[in-house]
Amino acid sequence: MSELVLSGVTKSFGGAEVIKGVDLAIEKGEFVVFVGPSGCGKSTLLRMIAGLESVSGGTIAIGGRAVTDAEPWDRGIAMVFQSYALYPHMTVAENMGFALRLQGVPPAERRKAVEQAARILQIEPLLDRKPAQLSGGQRQRVAIGRAIVRQPRVFLFDEPLSNLDAELRVQTRIEIARLHRQLGATMIYVTHDQVEAMTLADRIVVLRGGRIEQVGRPTDLYDDPDNAFVAGFIGSPKMNFLSARVLGPRTVQVAGQTLDLPHLRDALPQGRDLQLGIRPEHIGSGTGLALTLAIDVVEQLGATAYVIGAPQPGLTLVAEARGLRPQVGDSLTVHLPPAQVLLFDETGRRLR
Repeated sequence: MSELVLSGVTKSFGGAEVIKGVDLAIEKGEFVVFVGPSGCGKSTLLRMIAGLESVSGGTIAIGGRAVTDAEPWDRGIAMVFQSYALYPHMTVAENMGFALRLQGVPPAERRKAVEQAARILQIEPLLDRKPAQLSGGQRQRVAIGRAIVRQPRVFLFDEPLSNLDAELRVQTRIEIARLHRQLGATMIYVTHDQVEAMTLADRIVVLRGGRIEQVGRPTDLYDDPDNAFVAGFIGSPKMNFLSARVLGPRTVQVAGQTLDLPHLRDALPQGRDLQLGIRPEHIGSGTGLALTLAIDVVEQLGATAYVIGAPQPGLTLVAEARGLRPQVGDSLTVHLPPAQVLLFDETGRRLR
């Protein structure tokens, strides 16, 4: 039985429908990440699971029990917010144990649960401090600890790293991954940062306009996207998209040149204009259609550089140049290997 099941879930604010018939099953112990552009509905969907937003249509079940209309405290969930929301007048231990105190848990039992969570998060020396005496990363760990002591069926994270600097984000991301492995708990995590999604998730749910575009393992979404939106959203730098014209069942014209794509399963629609997609790391030396880039920008990252250039007026490509030291103004010949090329029709649907 799935730990969390959403069936036909919708949400409307006035006449505007923002969640449009979401169906999703999350297994016990999974780490699932919701990603998508701003306004896609990922935080709204999380708040509906938490019971902080009402459901306009459909049902939500947690642990086999319908919770669509249940109060937040009766759902078996614990939520970690973007803001730490710690009580400034309480110590770390008091903040972490506050929910248990409200539930009438005896002091000795509360203290044991708090100390166990503190050991997991390595914040035992901080238990007697006030939030003002903590760094941002420490405060976020306290907020996570407050969720752990409740022993929920499902942990919900709403962009928990957004207030941290770059170094702390990486460190805390690693700690959350370790926490998931240690607890074996079901976790749902909302982020706009696809790096967090790719590194943390067992499965990623890509949302757009209140609908699910694709659900899958990070590598599956990266290597085998269902449509141009997912292909362009997952990956950094993003996928290159070029205009292509169908010349034959498995042949297209790109940048004035002919490219054969024998790996395609289905014949291409004749005479149609398509989008060709290829990732920067797949553009390089070797075989395939050759293009010469006039380099406009170089993003040097040490062992790897990304060059941005124009093979012809109005067409821009980003290519990975590993082990090279290209300079602005140079010319660089690159190749588009046919096996790495993806094609999408005018609706964005992947052609296989």
